[in-house]
Amino acid sequence: MEPEKSHSLLSASWKPGKLVMSIQSKPNGLIIMGADSLKISFQGQEKADFDKAAKDVRKLKTRPDDEELKEIYGLYKQSVTGDIDIECPALLDLKGKAKWEAWNLQKGLSKEDAMSAYISKAKELIEKYGI
Repeated sequence: MEPEKSHSLLSASWKPGKLVMSIQSKPNGLIIMGADSLKISFQGQEKADFDKAAKDVRKLKTRPDDEELKEIYGLYKQSVTGDIDIECPALLDLKGKAKWEAWNLQKGLSKEDAMSAYISKAKELIEKYGI
């Protein structure tokens, strides 16, 4: 089996009033930029770090306090789903309401920024509680 090769590509073109540019670096990560939009796809190390952090945080020796759990939950949901897209649960559903509020606090944070914050928080919890 032949090893995967690293590729770099930079292309740019100019149209009146519009610069179109795309950049590709590394086979496991892709960045596409244009004058009208910016799309970043994290398929490489950041995604692997996120998946590992999500797995490791479930192995903590001691249960984190409720505030830490809510923060890590909100960051996870924002990383995976993006802005909250469900209605707030009924007042009697205390656990559901707490989870909703934790996720709602992350509203507006990009998935990529939430993923980075999740990784940092998971590392902090792992250092504090051990796995």
